Amino acid sequence: MKSSRFASAVLILAAATALAACGDGDAATNAASTAPTSAAPSAAATSTAPSPAAPAMSDKEICESAQKASDEMKAELLKIVSAGEPSAADYKKILAGLEERVTSLATAGGDSKLATALKTFGAEAAKAAAAADPATAADNPAFEKAGTDITTACKAAGVTFVL
Repeated sequence: MKSSRFASAVLILAAATALAACGDGDAATNAASTAPTSAAPSAAATSTAPSPAAPAMSDKEICESAQKASDEMKAELLKIVSAGEPSAADYKKILAGLEERVTSLATAGGDSKLATALKTFGAEAAKAAAAADPATAADNPAFEKAGTDITTACKAAGVTFVL
């Protein structure tokens, strides 16, 4: 693998790790608590009709879901890297999937700092995915800052780091 491609893969993995810092480290609890909460907000929305800015999920729930999305993306990236030189299409697929997941989570977060950071992270992932060389495009300070902002917001929500 070319050293520049390896460095790009490491940078994308680092971005995912920044996102993963939102997890609380208890995967069984995360999986159990994430599944039921995705159905609960729609039931609550019909009975209580929250304002449009009201979050559908708590920051902690969003951080746990972001952890899961990050873990899945990292596993996919590691699988691709272990098979050989990742292509631009491989990076595009991973970044587009990541953008889709974090943007969905951002929508569930209302207008919180975490939701804003997730939206920014998603936008950066989308820009990188659309680039001719997604791996190189993902290597930018705005992407890194968005990941740091997510980590900070998750920490403020009381979610411990798994780094």
